[in-house]
Amino acid sequence: MIAVEYLVVGIGGVFGSISRYLLGKAISEKQASVLPIGTMVVNISGALLLGIVSSLYQSGNFYLLMAEGYLGAFTTFSTFMFEGFKLYQDNEKINAAIYITGTIFLGIIGFMIGIGIMK
Repeated sequence: MIAVEYLVVGIGGVFGSISRYLLGKAISEKQASVLPIGTMVVNISGALLLGIVSSLYQSGNFYLLMAEGYLGAFTTFSTFMFEGFKLYQDNEKINAAIYITGTIFLGIIGFMIGIGIMK
């Protein structure tokens, strides 16, 4: 059974990372902002979707596929940290603060909305 769980998470992860790449790239190419809006949109929408999925499922293969696999790969904490720190290093301290706090705050709100949608 463990091998099936790994496979399910891996399949979700493949599609989540590809989705993140495509959506982030599409948004970044269309926006003219100092802030990394693509990563911000991906992480906030991922939080909203995780709120929905975790409201419906707490375990099982669908949860593993969507929450652990797809959304785990779709959202990206490491890129979020890299881009926030890069703004700070580039002397864009106010933009770094807006990006980091905005992403965290809106991510929490998105997650709460996702849970609320399912009630």
